[in-house]
Amino acid sequence: MAIDKIFYNEASAAKLGWKPEWFGKEEFDEELVDEIRRWQRRNGLKSDGLCGPSTFRRIFTEREQNLSDYHPSIFPLPSSAKKHIVHNGNFIPIEWDKVVLWDDAGGLKCEPGTYSSYAGKPDRKPHFFVNHWDVCLSASSCAKVLNKRGISVHFCIDNDGTIYQLLDTQHAAWQAGGRRWNHDSVGVEISNAYYTKYQDWYVKNGFGRRPVVKKNVAKVHGRGLDEHLDFYPVQLEALKALWAAIHKGLGIPLECPTDKYGKLVEAVDPQCEASKFEGFINHYNLTKRKIDCAGLDLKNMLLQTKEQL
Repeated sequence: MAIDKIFYNEASAAKLGWKPEWFGKEEFDEELVDEIRRWQRRNGLKSDGLCGPSTFRRIFTEREQNLSDYHPSIFPLPSSAKKHIVHNGNFIPIEWDKVVLWDDAGGLKCEPGTYSSYAGKPDRKPHFFVNHWDVCLSASSCAKVLNKRGISVHFCIDNDGTIYQLLDTQHAAWQAGGRRWNHDSVGVEISNAYYTKYQDWYVKNGFGRRPVVKKNVAKVHGRGLDEHLDFYPVQLEALKALWAAIHKGLGIPLECPTDKYGKLVEAVDPQCEASKFEGFINHYNLTKRKIDCAGLDLKNMLLQTKEQL
């Protein structure tokens, strides 16, 4: 049965808060569907004419790039939130100086109804950790998009390496893509707008130039990716500090999916897909529909994390 694309876009706009004007149109009609198709083709997306979650996230980021009112957080990092993250109300030490919790001044949080609450229930014991990139310009932008979409994540790592905890890891964030995956995991969104057209925004706003991954260097699901922006080194250091804290506090092994030759699996991994893997994975290890975080060298970074313990 063919989907009514005009109706779909009207419903999507009502839920997510976008308007036809975002695509240069005035009405929800076939012209809008065609314009969305053209925008999707320009941005390397499936050109179906539907402004679904993936298209919304990217058009939101494109619009934000042009806003003149972007400012870094006006709140200083709270001295009380420098050296711990939280699981089930208990502090887990972390060796990182820039950590902000959801209830701190300037903190980011997941709204009720965007995650599965395990408050008052037995201690949740996640056994794998999912790494994502957010295709947003900042952690605060990512939090806005997630809340608009009605989904969530436990952590965000901002451009300057600040780790934001948006949700107690006792709760199951809706971040991995399936109920069982969400129940069994913890997740992080690492800020990176991905497309090289956003490089000037980072420079203009004082973050400096992002490293760039050349075409076909990063591979996933058997194909090379186009040239794209990479993570800042400080973000990778923050990520390793977060991994170490999660390992110590929740017992998740510092392991990643590897093949019989010991090479990182850069595709869907059957153990991950079945929610049986214990360790740290990229989102693409769960589903062919995802490519994040292609190029992130989990194996070597986890070895470095082990050496630093």
